[in-house]
Amino acid sequence: MDLLRHLRLFVTVADELHFSRAAERLGMAQPPLSQAIRRLEKELGAELFDRSQRGVRLSAAGAALLEEAHELLAREERLRALARRATDGGLGTLRAGVPPDTTAAVLSALLTACAEHAPGLSVDLQEVTTEEQVRLLSSGGLDVGLVHHPVDATELRLGPEILLDLGIVLPRTSPLVQMPEVTLGDLSGHDLVLFPRAHAPGWYDRILDVCRTEGFVPGRLRHASNPEFLLALVTAGRGVAFDQGPMARKEPRVAWRPLADRPLTLRISGAWPVGRGAHPAARRFAELAADVLARDHTATSRREGLPRLPDEAPRPWSVVYG
Repeated sequence: MDLLRHLRLFVTVADELHFSRAAERLGMAQPPLSQAIRRLEKELGAELFDRSQRGVRLSAAGAALLEEAHELLAREERLRALARRATDGGLGTLRAGVPPDTTAAVLSALLTACAEHAPGLSVDLQEVTTEEQVRLLSSGGLDVGLVHHPVDATELRLGPEILLDLGIVLPRTSPLVQMPEVTLGDLSGHDLVLFPRAHAPGWYDRILDVCRTEGFVPGRLRHASNPEFLLALVTAGRGVAFDQGPMARKEPRVAWRPLADRPLTLRISGAWPVGRGAHPAARRFAELAADVLARDHTATSRREGLPRLPDEAPRPWSVVYG
């Protein structure tokens, strides 16, 4: 016997103390309802209602059972809600990778957004390069990540993509600081400080291809995994670097200028494994991350007096997924 179903029928009859009204409320005929109550009484070995020509009332056993029945049904609903939350990704732990150059402001806003959306979900953020994220997503070591494009997405689904225009970080003493905008050709003869190619090979190669096309062939390439080390190299006159702007504000001995015609645009999106085993919260994390990055870019653009995201950039909440 489906005990919980029969208890729901019992509670409805107990509320109405009238079988016909209870049957109407339940959307069923009265005879099947009466039969179901009889089966429940037989199962429990007790009369739950006193039936007479004057009406129906709860028996002593029925009155004692009613409170427990309410509690059992409430527990069942809580159990179902818990299962739904787990299925929707609202519980458990989400292992998420973020690039090493992600700012503290973005990380804080992203964690806040996740906590507001799914209070019961624990987000385990890990600082991981794009190349390593792709490997971990394929092997099951990560549930979702934020990757720099271009990237091999053969076994990945991609969330909304955000486009971030890069400018140039210069030593404060550089003559180029006097210019409102800098072209890549203006950088001819300078060394360039980049992240190691192993972090994001596709994006690394794209940067150098664009530089060569625009007339900037670095005299020497230097590599910096840590943003602080990158700033130190620029401060020491060991090269220039590309950045969105926020990093340069940390160091008064450097200056940031936009690149004319915006030739370098960093594309970032959330990525998670293809297949039924994907974490149910991965897609929503990718959407939240896109929203946070877009808001951060807009705020930065206003502070720097730059254009907002280009019109062709995908809108975070109306996107086509890969």
